[in-house]
Amino acid sequence: MNKVVLTGIKPTGIPHIGNYFGAIRPAIEMSNNPEYDGYFFIADYHALNFIKDPNELKELTKLVACTWLACGLDPKKVVFYRQSSVPEVTELNWILNNVTSKGLMNRAHAYKASVDRAISEGKDPDFYVNMGLYCYPILMAADILLYNTKLVPVGLDQKQHVEMARDIAKSFNKTFGYTFVVPSELISEDVAVVPGIDGSNKMSKSHGNVIPLFCSEEELKKYIMSIKTDSTPVGDPKSVECTLFKLYRLFATEQECMKMAAKYQAGIGWAEAKNELFIAANNYLKPMREKYNYYMSHYDEVLAILEAGEKKARKVAKETLQRARTAIGL
Repeated sequence: MNKVVLTGIKPTGIPHIGNYFGAIRPAIEMSNNPEYDGYFFIADYHALNFIKDPNELKELTKLVACTWLACGLDPKKVVFYRQSSVPEVTELNWILNNVTSKGLMNRAHAYKASVDRAISEGKDPDFYVNMGLYCYPILMAADILLYNTKLVPVGLDQKQHVEMARDIAKSFNKTFGYTFVVPSELISEDVAVVPGIDGSNKMSKSHGNVIPLFCSEEELKKYIMSIKTDSTPVGDPKSVECTLFKLYRLFATEQECMKMAAKYQAGIGWAEAKNELFIAANNYLKPMREKYNYYMSHYDEVLAILEAGEKKARKVAKETLQRARTAIGL
């Protein structure tokens, strides 16, 4: 029997190339593994903690759905759905609330960070805390447990949420008898860390140093030409540890990287190096960009894919929820 692997995608911003190489591509590669049953969901309920504009939430949900399909997610191989279209998750969320201690929620990193921020600003400790933020890990546990998930691919910053889901599952099983599969986190040791265009070590939307994944060719060139470089003149060797070469390596083949490394050693100029990066990046991104633009303008096809995935997701969700309801006496 295959292991269920579940990935949640929060629609809270425009994806950039750091998201693609760090999370999207590895997840899609895993979805092609015949040993796994993949569940990919758009976490629109989770997004409510951050987005208060209904039109923005709709647009970002559309954008995220189109992004994953354009990047190669195959809905025939995975279950691809919107969290909010599976109402069983909210009922299970409430059931799990009743076996989850407040002390466990008090240890959640996001909650503690919000409290620390408020205190540092001289405000009430709970100034930035709503119950959606506070109970966020319980809803995430419901997302995970509802589909008999065994593995949840996460970065180190999300590891705690899977640990909490595991604790909640164990608590429920101990109280009411074995009901839920106990999940584990799956942390890749070789997750790509994409440098920012400002020369920093990590591309991050909060730092404003990103390259949007599906910007136009003209915009892509502008972003690349704006990448910070040092004052090493033309003719002098350049370090392959610079931002330009690190980005080039993401888009190029091993053979192309070897040839480019030789050019760096020979003293390529920064303008030429940026142009070479643009060519490599554009060649890599263009097919995905075209698919993305197609899906964005044919969103009815995307909705049909999501609705088909939601039917599959609900079939499993109903079975799991019924086990939980029976276990607790409902």
